[in-house]
Amino acid sequence: MNVFEAIETRRAVKQYDVNHQLTPEEEKLLFDLALKSPTAFNIQNWRFVVVKDKNLRKQIRAAAWDQAQVTDASLLIILCADTKSWERDPGRYWQNADPAVQQFMLPLIDNYYRGRDQVQHDEAMRSCGIAAQTLMLTAKAMGYESCPMDGFDYDAVGKLINLPEHHIISMFVTLGKSTQDPWPRPGQLPVDEVVLVDRF
Repeated sequence: MNVFEAIETRRAVKQYDVNHQLTPEEEKLLFDLALKSPTAFNIQNWRFVVVKDKNLRKQIRAAAWDQAQVTDASLLIILCADTKSWERDPGRYWQNADPAVQQFMLPLIDNYYRGRDQVQHDEAMRSCGIAAQTLMLTAKAMGYESCPMDGFDYDAVGKLINLPEHHIISMFVTLGKSTQDPWPRPGQLPVDEVVLVDRF
């Protein structure tokens, strides 16, 4: 499947074959590609919590308004981010770059994020959103369906997964083998309403 087809056919699917599991090779491919998602300054602030414990998934489902895809999908991925990744040994993000590039980039990272909590938070959410789309398009290209989710109690889920300090939850992505065709698209806004030239 090419990327155009994956974008055209990707839908939010909530009905999954509860008995289907991805192979280890499929999971590796999924995350190898997710880790290619871009992040500002290459800080790679996303953290992917793959919930496999069935009892834990039931508890998370209870904190997600009893949405069935939380337990029924092959994978439940909680996209989190480390808002302080910019200061955790940032040299490793540029270790393969030319030394002159490293000397230029590392002070920029510190100057951009230090003392700017809202920027750190917003960057984390952007990074997770981009990674979520990579996961969903990869799943579609692999023949699977997916669903992005924000309908859950963030605090309760954070406690259930032992979310560390300075980490935030962005969203869930569920994916697996669908048991039903998705509904037709409910309605798209016209291009000229959402694509603007130069100004509003």
